[in-house]
Amino acid sequence: MRLPRFLLARVKPKASDVLTCYLQQRDLPPWTSYFVKYHSVKNDQFGLSHFNWRVNGQNYHVLRTGCFPFIKYHCTKRAYQDLYFENRIYTVIKIINLGFPTLTYGITAHMLIKHTETVITPQGNVTLHFLYREDRGALH
Repeated sequence: MRLPRFLLARVKPKASDVLTCYLQQRDLPPWTSYFVKYHSVKNDQFGLSHFNWRVNGQNYHVLRTGCFPFIKYHCTKRAYQDLYFENRIYTVIKIINLGFPTLTYGITAHMLIKHTETVITPQGNVTLHFLYREDRGALH
């Protein structure tokens, strides 16, 4: 007996895998900025706001924030730096303001998103959302 599709638990990719796969899919761009819906991924980077992320020998500084219904990523290719202090500062700021600005950002982004792309991961495809289509060769 086959179960109806809605009863089968979909294996969600980890947010970190989506980040890595997208940077690889884009051939390690100098920068990128995207939104991914919370329900599309396992949020394995919870608590990380500013951190280093290595992909194929390249380092990225990643600014990440939850902005319901999305998680926002801004990635810039840069040399490794100790971002512990910055990560803690951003986290404290989010706690102090009770998340209202990030919620507002998420709701506003939902209305402003103009472009989507699909990331292929081993656990399945994930749709990323962009405020505009990125110029593939742009440095900024």
